[in-house]
Amino acid sequence: MLELLRPKVQADSILRIDLEDLKKAGIRGIIIDLDNTLVEWNQSNLSPEIIGLISHFKDQGFRMCILSNALEPRVETVARILDIPYVSKAIKPRKSPFKKALELLGTAPQETAVIGDQLFTDILGGNRMELYTIWTTPLSNMEFVSTKALRKLERLIVKRFQRKGILK
Repeated sequence: MLELLRPKVQADSILRIDLEDLKKAGIRGIIIDLDNTLVEWNQSNLSPEIIGLISHFKDQGFRMCILSNALEPRVETVARILDIPYVSKAIKPRKSPFKKALELLGTAPQETAVIGDQLFTDILGGNRMELYTIWTTPLSNMEFVSTKALRKLERLIVKRFQRKGILK
């Protein structure tokens, strides 16, 4: 079970992800979490840096899709600004929303990365689908109540991974 929670890559921020590394890994599609990855929790205001980054990803030929457990109106608002498709009310880590995102991207699992801030939703779901998983530091400490509870367990797992030298 712990192996399914282990990300392939760890990044301090989505802004620090190396596109050349993704290209070398054969990645063509990117599934991105919304809350605390692209925007702070329960927000829809994108920073100019994030807008520029997503534009740069697209200019470099990456196909992009937002995959979020959030409700559709807010996810759609952000997706429209970024001009990328989305899947809302995803219930991650279930496989079906990841499959839907792959369909929207037109990519296979081995050429798709998922970027997110939660081990138990983004990373677990991505690893269950055999995607290239990238775990980022959350943008904010503000979160849904159930997410806060899972963060406690997540911290224990991260400490275990750190002791084994798996994560920094």
